[in-house]
Amino acid sequence: MRNFPRIDDVAPRLRAGEISAVEVVDACLARIEELNPRLNTFITVLAEEAREQAKQADADIKAGRWLGPLHGIPVGIKDFYDTANVRTTAAFEPFKNRVPKRDAEAVEALKDAGAIVIGKTNMHQLGSGTTGLESHFGAVRNPVNDAYIPGGSSSGSAAAVAVGMCYATLDTDAIGSCRLPAACCGVVGFKPTYGAISTKGILEGEKADETILWLSHGAVTTRSIADTAIVLDTLTDLEGGERRGGPSRLRQGSGEAAGPPAVDAAPNLRIGIADNFTADEDISSAFENAVDVVRTLGYPFVRASAPFDMPTFGDLRTIEADRRTIGDRAFKEIDVLLLPTTATAVLTVEAAKGKPQALSAANTMFANYFGLPAISVPCGADSRGLPVGLQIVGRPAGEATVLRVAGEFEVRAARA
Repeated sequence: MRNFPRIDDVAPRLRAGEISAVEVVDACLARIEELNPRLNTFITVLAEEAREQAKQADADIKAGRWLGPLHGIPVGIKDFYDTANVRTTAAFEPFKNRVPKRDAEAVEALKDAGAIVIGKTNMHQLGSGTTGLESHFGAVRNPVNDAYIPGGSSSGSAAAVAVGMCYATLDTDAIGSCRLPAACCGVVGFKPTYGAISTKGILEGEKADETILWLSHGAVTTRSIADTAIVLDTLTDLEGGERRGGPSRLRQGSGEAAGPPAVDAAPNLRIGIADNFTADEDISSAFENAVDVVRTLGYPFVRASAPFDMPTFGDLRTIEADRRTIGDRAFKEIDVLLLPTTATAVLTVEAAKGKPQALSAANTMFANYFGLPAISVPCGADSRGLPVGLQIVGRPAGEATVLRVAGEFEVRAARA
């Protein structure tokens, strides 16, 4: 796949008037028109609404009313999040005509920052699978090779970002639902600490399983670590201030500058290499290559164990206590933990058909149970040319550190 522009490329040009939001939106809509019939990434496309919002963004920016780096940027919304007067279906047949009256809180935050909602992305129905093949609106296809699954449940989001249909998407991640498709489609998928992104307004008024409520995190998909930090700055309140216009602590730690900082910039940062994960030969090989790249950053390395010792799925009796103690249990000697995002290489559609959980969440689900910040960043390809994801997990509220390591890896890997 070719490289597409990123938010941090386009935002300064929009602000300077070098390009228009209308041009940016039209480019994304052209990609949707070209590829959506094959990839099936969007359930609802808001073409006219997006063009009108783009015209308003251009007028506001020209008048000096710039709202920040998302102003005029096209984004997609996973069809889990309510959008006012626009159907929100969760790809579920009984909800196909469900039209909420209000935006979800995270959607409202994006709009307040000037982001342009270009459409609602397809997903594995009700967020209940990891393949992206089961949807009332049809299966999503992998943008690298449509004989393979895109991962799920944020399948349409990962595929749409990968092929330039939008710059970022607002997603959810309950057992790896954002990170798994990001790994399969070759993009960046990040979920912060539990509760950092509001999930209020996800199918508001509908019944939800208590286990899913405890495990589900707001999440984002982008094409770079710097872009992830930009979106998170809008959606999170990690500094205790206003959502918009606050300190850009996340961006400062994202590695978006001219190169990976020297070890002197963070002499105490310690990296753990998980030694107890599940992975096939293709994934293990790509992971070892990624670890070799991370080693060049100069940080101290130790072998560590991922905290896979969770209660069985659905047992929430100790989840609050476990989240309070996980820092001392798993991160006493390290600041971040590295392991593969997926346990296997991307599955074929044929192999995954009829098996909603076919793509294993064995390496991702612990971060949901313990509420930890976790990112999947592309780290090469398997023997068939399908993407592979490196997962970086941090201690609670350790978003900045996770993004720092991910950003430094991204820059160094691009130079390798």
